[in-house]
Amino acid sequence: MYTNQQPQPVPTSPEIAVAATESATRTLSGAEATLLALLAEGVDTVFGYPGGAIIPIYDALYDFKEQLNHVLVRHEQGGIHAAQGYARSSGKVGVVFATSGPGATNLVTGLADAQIDSTPLVCITGQVFAHLLGTDAFQETDILNITTPVTKWNHQVTDASEIPAALAKAFYIARSGRPGPVLIDITKNAQIQKADFEPYQPCNHIRSYRPQPLVRPEYIAQAAELINKAKRPLVLWGQGVLLGKAEQEFAQFIEKSGIPAAWTILGAGALPTGHPLNVGMLGMHGNYGPNVLTNECDVLIAIGMRFDDRVTGRLDKYAKQAQIIHLDIDPTEIDKNVKATVPVWGDCMETLPLLTQLVEARTYPEWRQRFLDHDAEEIAAVIQEELFPTSDELTMGEVIQHLNELTQGNAIIVTDVGQHQMVACRYAKLNHTRSNITSGGLGTMGFALPAAIGAKYGRPDRTVVAVIGDGGIQMTIQELGTIMQTGVNVKILLLNNQFLGMVRQWQEMFHDRRYSFVDIASPDYVTVAKGYSIAGRRVDTRAELHAALQQMLEHPGSFLLEVMVTRENNIFPMVPQGCGVGEIRLK
Repeated sequence: MYTNQQPQPVPTSPEIAVAATESATRTLSGAEATLLALLAEGVDTVFGYPGGAIIPIYDALYDFKEQLNHVLVRHEQGGIHAAQGYARSSGKVGVVFATSGPGATNLVTGLADAQIDSTPLVCITGQVFAHLLGTDAFQETDILNITTPVTKWNHQVTDASEIPAALAKAFYIARSGRPGPVLIDITKNAQIQKADFEPYQPCNHIRSYRPQPLVRPEYIAQAAELINKAKRPLVLWGQGVLLGKAEQEFAQFIEKSGIPAAWTILGAGALPTGHPLNVGMLGMHGNYGPNVLTNECDVLIAIGMRFDDRVTGRLDKYAKQAQIIHLDIDPTEIDKNVKATVPVWGDCMETLPLLTQLVEARTYPEWRQRFLDHDAEEIAAVIQEELFPTSDELTMGEVIQHLNELTQGNAIIVTDVGQHQMVACRYAKLNHTRSNITSGGLGTMGFALPAAIGAKYGRPDRTVVAVIGDGGIQMTIQELGTIMQTGVNVKILLLNNQFLGMVRQWQEMFHDRRYSFVDIASPDYVTVAKGYSIAGRRVDTRAELHAALQQMLEHPGSFLLEVMVTRENNIFPMVPQGCGVGEIRLK
């Protein structure tokens, strides 16, 4: 068995715990009030990087080191991706600190990533003194206007007395309804200023903000009627099942209704990959059966997914024969891309049990066999050679297959963006929820390394494996320094094909093999890791692969394993851009 060294929980002193909730009015600085608000919200870990405009909060943090675990990252983008990984693995709100100007703007990519992937974050940025706002002061940036398109809500605080209410509202908005990132910008004078603070009051209501739409029983009944009459129903599920913490309710619905179910990459893990009704992954590089049969089903039940273009392909060729039932907590997603026959608004934890009560217990043996037949086609054309290659060169798929054998599907897999991401999402076995962490909607290269650090802090009891390409790792490789300083135990599986692989695949298939600036040179990663006091190994033969993976997993601390894989392997199946899902190619 491999060992699993982990970050230790941060103890909370009785004095601080009392201070966060006590009934007496207290005179505090704005910085102290900020930290007490975090404790009151149950925050145990903060990712951040100090700077001039946020020094007062960091000065106050000096006295809170035993209560709040601060992880010093090497770049603010690394901090926010780590907070995302923490949120996605734990189900809690991720928290990140940054200073003004470049510190704040370095969060923007992570904010955009969290916004499109519905990840709950509270980002606290320092800002110049209030009297300097608008003067182009040193490191002043209008971060509110910059981040308005990529946050669920943002707000600037210029007076210390406003801090507790602003943070209470921030946490409520970030975690409620469809989750998302919130940014609170606090001027330096507000951090320093002393004020009399009443006991912290969490927020549970904001006028005009309705995070959960009213469930309409008539739509539940209409949906059940369509399902009960269906002959070839298909369920598509997304991350909404995980965000709603409705994995059990979802499984009960699937198992009673007997309907085959396919997943988006962010929904992976809500139903174990080995479940008999789990028919695979949707989308551009998804499984053959669920893509083809989307255009043959008679009722399509979409649960907590938004019909992203990488799932649907051409909308004018998407499921035109089917009646659509769409369950979602965000009413703006319903009818946005695909017109729903029956819209079911609400939290799926609430709506799924109501639907399960009304659907008939059924099986669809002939319809299920269609998926199995397509599985056999895909195995023969793609999967067999990818997982069990006959060539001398290693494939990404066989690396993941060996990883599955060793982890038994019990690890958290954090992927970067590119070919390795699609391979890992296609082939990784996931037996538990919140086990697949990846950048979905934004597709942010550099996501995996810092996100894996955060995921380990969010779930210190689980093994975390970052699967990364040679392009993505170089975008945030400085976060090896965070691993070195904290001692966090992250396994780094680097699949090196010496290309920006996904772009190269497109250039091969659609641009006559005109390989324009995709041949990427890399350092000696094992030596780089050694410079950060991280153990490492490089393998390029099949004979040493399994033992090297076992060594990585059993090593008592972080470990970087670089695997040299075939250079020009393409990821199939594939729905070419501009095609419908029924036009998916096996080769």
